[in-house]
Parts: sequence; structure tokens; C-alpha cells
Amino acid sequence: MPVLRFDNVSKRYSGGHDALTEVSFDVAAGEMLFITGHSGAGKSTLLKLIHLSERPSRGAVLFGERNLMKVRGRRVPLHRREVGVVYQNHQLLMDRSIYDNIALPLILRGLRRGDIGKRVRGILDRLGLGARERALPSQLSAGEQQRVGIARAVVGEPRLLVADEPTGNLDPTLSAEIMALFASLPERGTSVIVASHDLGLVKRMKKRVLVLDHGRLADDISPEDLADE
Repeated sequence: MPVLRFDNVSKRYSGGHDALTEVSFDVAAGEMLFITGHSGAGKSTLLKLIHLSERPSRGAVLFGERNLMKVRGRRVPLHRREVGVVYQNHQLLMDRSIYDNIALPLILRGLRRGDIGKRVRGILDRLGLGARERALPSQLSAGEQQRVGIARAVVGEPRLLVADEPTGNLDPTLSAEIMALFASLPERGTSVIVASHDLGLVKRMKKRVLVLDHGRLADDISPEDLADE
């Protein structure tokens, strides 16, 4: 069973703007894929539907066997525990340490202090930030801040990670470093969806690519097809 399925999903905003129109695709467990397209193609809207920041106008978004249209009230934060989100601008708490930023979702879940410390320090070590846990975000480089954002998104071991233009503010070397981190996550059981307009970077990753064009799914390109280019 796929970890995620879009079944003829459309999203129309007030005023009649169609952000998505009859979009259908599956994401397998442990798969990494990219979503690309022009500005306004619907990439961000698609990710918001997965995280329940938006609701579809028509069609169904299925997370495993869960129809997200039926997830309401108290079940929304429970769903979001299974979906990690990485933003372009990090959205870190600038007055809190790196450790506290990463620990926050675990504190909200009510984990014991010892378990929180073990998880946070484990992910910090994996991302090469073990020596910076007491630093403030302002004391880190842009690449380090983005790694903290990734750490916060994955520390809860989500089934799916979604990232919206996560390398938009980074230079090519840092972008490649962040993408390598994302590519390592499926080995640990986390599926990954990255929205990016950087076609060169997307092609270099040799992963499946969904192409959106004015809200419609224009192409679904396999890694094998990319390898032939």
C-alpha cells in the first residue's frame, strides 16, 4: 500500500482560482520524489494538502488507509506527527537554543526528558551539529540553520517528510549537501517529497519527478528516464 495517494484531487480557492485540477499519483513507502513546475504551478498547495494546512475541493488525499478529508479536530495534530515539514526560511525560534528547537515537537508529544535527549542528540550527531546544541540559530550559517530545520522535522520519525523549496536560499554546494541528507532518509523508512524549481538540481538527484503545469500533473518522470538524459 502506498504511503500517500492523490486521487483526482482539485483545489479551488475563493475567487475561482484553480490551484490544482484532477491530480492523481501515489508515493511508495521509502520513496523520494520531486515536484517541480513554474511559479504558481501548485507545488506549495499540494504540500499543504498533505499537512492539512489546506483541504481539497474535490477528490481524495489518502495517507495510508486514512482519508484526510475525514481527519478533523483533535486528529489533525495526530496526523501531523506523521508528516515532517521543512520550510525554505527554517521558521526556527530565534530565542531558543538549537537543542530546544529540535526538542519542541517531542515535548509537545509528552515524551520523557531522557528519551527526548537521546533522540535530539542522536539527530544532531547525524547532521554534524553535535557541538552546536546550545548555540542560538543566529550563531549558525544558513546551511546549518537548514539542517536544524530538517532535524526538527525528522526527530519524531515521521512516515513522510515534505520540503517546500528547502534549498532556495542556499548556494549549490550547500544545496547538494541538503539533498544528500534527504536522500538518506528513505533508508530509515521515511518517504520524502521535495518541491523545487531548480531543474538542474532535480535532474542530478536522479529521482522520480512529478511536473505540475497550471495545477495539472503534466508529467511523471521515472529515475530511469532521467538517467537517459
